[in-house]
Amino acid sequence: MRLMASLRASSRSPLLQVLKTSVAAIIAWLLCVVTLGQPLPIFAAIAALLVVQPSVNQSLAKGIERSVGVIFGVVMAYAAGILFGNSSWIVLGIIVVSLLVAWALRLSPGSANQIPISAMLVIAIGANTPGYAIDRVIETVIGASVGLAVNAVIVPPVLLTPAHDSVVRLADKVADTLSSFASALRTPQTGAQLHAMLAAARELPGRSHSATDALVRADESLMLNPRRRRYRERLEHDRDLLETLGSLVTRVTGMARALHDNYDPRLVDDSFVASIAGELDRAAHDLRLLAYDAPTVEPAPITAELPALTAPLTIAPPDPDNWILVGSLLEDLRRVREVIIGEDAA
Repeated sequence: MRLMASLRASSRSPLLQVLKTSVAAIIAWLLCVVTLGQPLPIFAAIAALLVVQPSVNQSLAKGIERSVGVIFGVVMAYAAGILFGNSSWIVLGIIVVSLLVAWALRLSPGSANQIPISAMLVIAIGANTPGYAIDRVIETVIGASVGLAVNAVIVPPVLLTPAHDSVVRLADKVADTLSSFASALRTPQTGAQLHAMLAAARELPGRSHSATDALVRADESLMLNPRRRRYRERLEHDRDLLETLGSLVTRVTGMARALHDNYDPRLVDDSFVASIAGELDRAAHDLRLLAYDAPTVEPAPITAELPALTAPLTIAPPDPDNWILVGSLLEDLRRVREVIIGEDAA
């Protein structure tokens, strides 16, 4: 079962990507049959299959990577054939030499693997097939070019929606955590509830890393993409929001630890603490507004009646009890407020 699980991806590729890959392989095959007269242009189809990637930028990189590997392999095979002939031990030697050359030139793994593969095929098959090496290079270039063109022309993939959703989900989770702090200051919490609150806060850094990775993929999907201009503003908005959320995640995680370690059920009877709970709700509210403040998304209408965090902090006169926790929450709340409304929190 574990072996089978390792063979399965966590999610399916879009069906459009499968269709684009199929179209690229078919076009590359037919183009080589017509232009080169090759009855079985396998290498063109292979190149097309490998080059159609989730983004145009990745397609270009993969096409260059494969073409460079093929050319290096062919050149090395020709040189080896001229110097040493085509005996079987040459095949083993060319593998070692190819890998060493790739290592010395610091080539990518794709190119490093392609060099010995191409060299072996040229030595093993090309010896009895005139023009095999040149045909292999031409086929590979045609296949890579077709794959790149198909990926760029047929609805170039733009990964902004998954990235945007990931950032907004992170903002919602941070807001939910702030709201849970407010609830803990209004309603007595059990040990299990406090532990669950801390565990939820500890998940935020991982969610932040996932959102960062999603934004990196989205940014990469716009490189060399004909539609990049219309999406650039949205990507910048999400990047700015994630930067804000990064500061909040660190702050909120510390607040969760302070509440967990210093919680006293008598806090719920303190009017001063009740004021802090109100400010936490306001922070959660404005964070959601900040997350949904995009041209294509509207905030949930139920938040319109909640107080705005941009109003001054309103805290009732303090009670002398629980000053360690209260002081910590006040300082964290001040910094959270500054981050959300864009003030300098230095």
